[in-house]
Amino acid sequence: MPRFRHIPRLSITYAARRRRATMIAALLLAAAPCQAEPLDRHEQFICAAQQVTVCTADGVCDRAPSADLQIPLFLLVDLAGKRLSTTQASGENRETAVSHLERQGDLIVLQGSQGGRAFSFMISERTGFASIAIAMDGAALSVFAACTPNPAR
Repeated sequence: MPRFRHIPRLSITYAARRRRATMIAALLLAAAPCQAEPLDRHEQFICAAQQVTVCTADGVCDRAPSADLQIPLFLLVDLAGKRLSTTQASGENRETAVSHLERQGDLIVLQGSQGGRAFSFMISERTGFASIAIAMDGAALSVFAACTPNPAR
């Protein structure tokens, strides 16, 4: 049972967990070692969560697996379409619009909100590393991710 009971968790059957674990393992092997790459003005890229920390309103902060917090392992970023989405292999079919997109030198800033959560991304085009903040009622998450150009597009 996750330590963060007030953050909703999807109920997943054993078979679904097994399929999901198999897909994640295959994606990890394909991406390993997961390193960021320069994005060189690419309009589409993939980001993978490397480290997640959650802090609750009572001041307690702790690292947590991304799956326990419903954070996709891989996230497709489409700057031209101003959207974030899960990969097809994840089976999650999640997508959200980016309401604010700005380039500041070699930094990409993305912001938006959906379902009671607000997000802000700061992505370095030079290194491919991303710092992500997600705020919700009573908790905040910080995510560090590595991004690479999307080879499928």
